[in-house]
Amino acid sequence: MRSHEAGVLHASGYGAAPQWLPYPTDVNELLPQLWPSTARRDEEGRLSIGGVDMVSLAGEFGTAAYVIDEQDFRERARAFRDDFARPFDDLGGVDVYYAGKSFLCTAVAQWVAEEGLFLDVCSGGELAVAQRAGFPGERIGMHGNNKSLAEIEQALSYGVGRIVVDSLTEIDRVAETAERLGVTAPVMVRVTVGVEAHTHEFIATAHEDQKFGFSLAGGQAMEAIDRIVGRAEHLTLLGLHSHIGSQIFDTSGFEVAARRLIGLHADVVERHGLHMPEMDLGGGFGICYTSQNTPLSPTELGEQMSDLCRRELKAAGDGSEDTPTPRFSIEPGRAIVGTAGITLYEVGTIKQVQIDDTRHRAYVSVDGGMSDNARTALYEADYSCTLASRASQADPMISRVVGRHCESGDIVVMDEYLPSDLAPGDLVAVPGTGAYCRALSSQYNHTPRPPVIAVRDGVARPIVRRETIDDLLALDVV
Repeated sequence: MRSHEAGVLHASGYGAAPQWLPYPTDVNELLPQLWPSTARRDEEGRLSIGGVDMVSLAGEFGTAAYVIDEQDFRERARAFRDDFARPFDDLGGVDVYYAGKSFLCTAVAQWVAEEGLFLDVCSGGELAVAQRAGFPGERIGMHGNNKSLAEIEQALSYGVGRIVVDSLTEIDRVAETAERLGVTAPVMVRVTVGVEAHTHEFIATAHEDQKFGFSLAGGQAMEAIDRIVGRAEHLTLLGLHSHIGSQIFDTSGFEVAARRLIGLHADVVERHGLHMPEMDLGGGFGICYTSQNTPLSPTELGEQMSDLCRRELKAAGDGSEDTPTPRFSIEPGRAIVGTAGITLYEVGTIKQVQIDDTRHRAYVSVDGGMSDNARTALYEADYSCTLASRASQADPMISRVVGRHCESGDIVVMDEYLPSDLAPGDLVAVPGTGAYCRALSSQYNHTPRPPVIAVRDGVARPIVRRETIDDLLALDVV
């Protein structure tokens, strides 16, 4: 359909509720797939999470605030550790890496360690958090397409279990740093397998025309392997790594990626006589942001991915005494922390905007926005939300939840039905914000970033404190 010459806001049909958004029979209903497992409404309709009433939490810690359900986080971590991993038992098991980039602080790193998961970090800052938490170095993987020399030295000095190399230059840097430190660096090769993941183009990471990895089709992956093997005195080649994207809802892309990785693994055996002990299939499993999302459970993912690994290993002739099976690892990404977190806002203003002769939309402004959730502006991400401070019997109204920043794209929730008696001072909660919200947050308009409040068993505690104006001013040099 041709866009309107004056822009999308003028296009025919713009402003109507999207087809996937059903008119609610009960505007107070919480769809369980969107919310942390402990989310409830009390007899007055107030939302509680982890046994903590959100009205009380807002009174103690203020809004905007990120809230993370520790019990839900741990349950999801265990589901991947146990339910996902169980079908891999006959393949030698599988290691599960928590994505530090999705959300990381000292407390979360400790939860990850206590639940027996591994940790994926992408910068010296994320590694510093892991170090502060006392996270075992051998259970850490270091990613990144442009690691600095300081970060490489930091990783090797801490004894990380693997560095995923992303360029020929980086291979040389890691080898030279290892030689200077008198250590041997464990490395994996990130392979661009040419799989088109069914996700937003900005979070698809295995097609050829993008910044990550070594191309399999172009021969760069084998070139990288040759270079690592040639520097075996200072580099140990652990295996191959692939990541096809994020917010993925089926395993078809992983089947193609596994086939190509296993084929390359066999080529390395033939070329160098080297049986690499590890293989990482990536992950990026999707979560429910709205009712239109249908993610697979960890059990379903484990069964399907282990089956496809068996098929591809069998087809390649791997798994015998002569060709031992590599140990697989996966990276669930947002699937552990995403649904465990919500963001709590206070309503400031409500503006009825006429869309056409018959339709209006309520613009609900809250005390946050793109500084605490950039995903709507970045990826056109969809979210849900609900009135959190009370129940309402009013008719639903189509609403757009917007922030307080000086951008027309400062939108938190594009489309949602909220009660028509919504008023300034009400609290609204947005589910599914545990991943890539605090991590991508900014201080736009000199807005201090919200705190992260962990809730569990009726107790709320800050695990990241709220920024203050003094924090902002402390960086200014005068």
